[in-house]
Amino acid sequence: MADTLDFLFEVGTEEMPSAPLIHAIKQFGQLIESGLDKAGLDHGEVKAMSTPRRLTVIVKDLATSTAEVHEVMRGPATSIAFDAEGSATKAAMGFARKFGLSADELVRKVDSDGREYVFAEKNIPSMPATPILTELCEKSIAALDWPNYRSQRWGGNHETFVRPVRWICALLGEDVVPVSYADVTSSNVTYGHRVLGPGEHVVKDPSSYVEVLRNAGVLLEGERRAAILDGIKKVEQERGGAHVDTPKKVFDEVVNLCEYPTVLVGKFDEEFLDVPNEIICESMLSNQRYFPIYDSEGKLTREFVVVSNSDPRNNERVIDGNERVVRARLDDAKFFYDEDLKKPLEDYVQKLDSVVFQEKLGTVLQKSQRMVTVAGEVAKQVAESDGLVEDARRAAFLAKADLVTQAVVEFTSQQGVMGGYYAKASGESDDVAAAIRDHYRPRFAGDDLPEGTVGRCVAIADKLDTVCGIFAIDEPPTGSSDPFAVRRSAIGIIAMLRTLPSVSLKSLIAVSLAAYAAQGLEFDSAAVTKAVEKFFAGRLNTIAKDEKISFDTIEAVSSVGVIDPVEFIDRARALDDARKDQPELFDDLATAYARAAHLGDASLGCDVDESIMGESELQLLSACVKGASSVESALAAGDYSGACKALAELREPIDRFFDDVLVMDDDTVVRENRLRLLNKFASVFSDVANIGVLSKKK
Repeated sequence: MADTLDFLFEVGTEEMPSAPLIHAIKQFGQLIESGLDKAGLDHGEVKAMSTPRRLTVIVKDLATSTAEVHEVMRGPATSIAFDAEGSATKAAMGFARKFGLSADELVRKVDSDGREYVFAEKNIPSMPATPILTELCEKSIAALDWPNYRSQRWGGNHETFVRPVRWICALLGEDVVPVSYADVTSSNVTYGHRVLGPGEHVVKDPSSYVEVLRNAGVLLEGERRAAILDGIKKVEQERGGAHVDTPKKVFDEVVNLCEYPTVLVGKFDEEFLDVPNEIICESMLSNQRYFPIYDSEGKLTREFVVVSNSDPRNNERVIDGNERVVRARLDDAKFFYDEDLKKPLEDYVQKLDSVVFQEKLGTVLQKSQRMVTVAGEVAKQVAESDGLVEDARRAAFLAKADLVTQAVVEFTSQQGVMGGYYAKASGESDDVAAAIRDHYRPRFAGDDLPEGTVGRCVAIADKLDTVCGIFAIDEPPTGSSDPFAVRRSAIGIIAMLRTLPSVSLKSLIAVSLAAYAAQGLEFDSAAVTKAVEKFFAGRLNTIAKDEKISFDTIEAVSSVGVIDPVEFIDRARALDDARKDQPELFDDLATAYARAAHLGDASLGCDVDESIMGESELQLLSACVKGASSVESALAAGDYSGACKALAELREPIDRFFDDVLVMDDDTVVRENRLRLLNKFASVFSDVANIGVLSKKK
C-alpha cells in the first residue's frame, strides 16, 4: 500500500463576489475529488473552504502514488480465437480490442478446466502523485464555472478567472506541488488579512494551514459564520430579547464579504422610523448588508448590525462611517415616500398606460382594467357581503398603481406593500389597502395567501389574467422557459380557490378570456379555453399526487373535466378512500365498466325497450335508474363519498348481467337494446369519474 500525506491546494485572488464564490466552492471540492478518483489516487476526506480572497481544498491521507495494476482477463477458447491456419478470428480481434491490444499480444494458457484459452494481460505501473496533482490542479482552476459573472483577464495572460489570481499554495506533505496558472507559480506561501496580517505567511504543511491563517487574521467560512452568529446573539441578549433580522441570502453574502468579522451596532435618526419599515429594511439589507434590529415586541428600532472586516481598534470609526452611509440612503427613501404621498394613489393609475405588461398583451393599465372585471366576478361568486364586490373591484383598480411611484421604482421588491401604505394614506378602506398589499401572494410554494377575501379576489384576478393572456398569444411555458411564472401563478390560484369553494374556475377562465377579447386581442376562444383548462388540470394532478392520492384515481377524476380545486381533490380523495375500503369491489366494478364502455355504442343512445328484456337486464336497468338519481343528488350536495357509494351498488347487477346475458345476440333488435342498456350503465359514471381507468394494470 502506498504511503499517504495530506494535500493542500489554495488559489488566492483579489476579492471575489459572494454569489459566485458560493457556487465555486461547491464545484472546487468536487473537481478535485473526482479527478483524484479518476486518476486512481486513494484518499480520505476532501474538504473545500473559502474566504473572499481564496479557494482552498484540503485532502486527508492522499496516496503518494497510484497502485500498480496487473489485470488478466480470460477470453474465448483458443480453438475459437484462431482458425486452423493459426490466424486470429473476429472473436480474438474483438476481445483484444477491448483491452487496447492486438490479437498477436494475446497469451495462450490452459485454464483450470483443462482447456486452452486466450488471455489479455494488462500491466499499469505505479505513478507518483505529484505530476498527477499538477495536471489536476491546473485543469481544476480553468474548469470552474462562474454563472452570471464574466471571468477576467489581467496582464498579458490569456487565462481567465472571476478575479485576478495572485498566489497559489500547493503542498503534498511539506513538499511544494508545481502548479502554474496565468504566470502565477505555486509555493508554500499564503497571504493574510490585508490589515490584520498583511503579506506572506509560510505554510509548513497542510495540517498547519488553518492555524497559519488564524494567526494572519483570516478565518475560514465555518469560523466566520460562527463568529457572526455569536456576535448577533450577544447583541440580542444585551437588548433583552431583541431580534436581529438575518435573511439567509444576505447573511450568506455577508459571511463571504469578510475574512475576520467583527459584529458592530450602529444607529440611524429617529425621523426615519416614520417611513414604512419595509423600505427602510430593504435599503439596509440590499444596499449596505446591514441587519435591522427589532425590539422584544417586534417593532423596528433605530439600531442595526453591521459586520466589519477591519481592525477592531477602528470600530468607532467604522460605526461612524456606516451611520453616515445609512443616513444618506434612508434620507433618499424618506424623500421618495414623502413625494409619493403628495398625490392620492388613484392619480398614479393613468400613468400605468406607459408601462408595458407584455408586448402582445398591452399595458399594465389594460391589465388593471381586466383585473377589475375578473376580481368582481370572483367576489360575486363568493357572495360574502354586499360590499365585497365593490371593494374587490376598487382594490383591483388600484393594485398596480404603486409601480410608477418613486419608492417602488427604487425598491422594486416592495411593489404592493407600498401600494397598501399609499391606499391607506389616500383614505381607502382597510380591506382595500390590505388587498393591494397582499395581491402578489402567494409568491412561491408555501408562501402565505392574502389575508382577506378581497385580497384573494384580486390576487386570483391578477394571476389568472397572466395565465390566460400567455395562452391566448400561444406562448405557454415550456420545460426550460416560463418567463411570466405561469406555473407558479396557476399553483397560487389553486391554493386560493381551495379556500373559496363556491368559486368556479371554469367560469373565471371564460370571464378572463372575454376581457382580453373586449380589448381587441384576437384568438381562438374555444381552443385557448381548452388549453388553459388542461393546464390547470395538469397542476391539479401534480398537487393531488403530492397529497398521496393514487395516480390512477387522479386520472379517473381528471377524465371527466373537473378543474375546480376543491371539487377535484374531494372527488379524488373520496374515490381513493372508497377503493381502499372495498378494493375488490372497485376492481371488479372498474373491469365491468371498462367492458361495458368497450361494448357500448354511443350512437345508439340510452333509450331501452323493457318489453324485450330478461330478468337480469331489468334488474340492471332498475339499478341504473336508481344509481343515476343517487349520483345526481350526491354530486349536487357535494357528497362525493355518497356518489362513490351509489356507484358501488351497481356492481352486483352488472356482474349478473354479464353472467346471464349474451350481449352480442344474433337478433339485431335484442343486441342493440342490450348495447343501449350498457350505454345507460356507463352514463351513470360519466359525471363522477372514468372508472375504467382503474382497471388498468398497476
